[in-house]
Amino acid sequence: MQQMNIVVLIISIVLFFVLFFGIAFILNMLLRMSWIMAFVYPIVAIFIVDKVRFIEYFTNSGHSFQELGQRLSSLATADILILLSGLAGAIAAGFTIKQLRKSGYQMF
Repeated sequence: MQQMNIVVLIISIVLFFVLFFGIAFILNMLLRMSWIMAFVYPIVAIFIVDKVRFIEYFTNSGHSFQELGQRLSSLATADILILLSGLAGAIAAGFTIKQLRKSGYQMF
């Protein structure tokens, strides 16, 4: 297992937060559903973590979910922090959109 430099960790955390904040903000603005990305993000995180093709979850589900469980349990602390920062960005975008709409801003 390789050690992650603290600078790389901080940049990755900020990058994931900003990336998923931006994606969630745009989706919330276009679809007018404030929490859509907060619900979709766990699926995106699974796609980031797993090495199994999507179709195998239906054709060979037992092995696929077992492999996913092993991959999730073997994540390093830095990886978990990076993924959680993406979730925090998606949730922050939901709060931001709700606050903007409450303040009277009409987006699309």
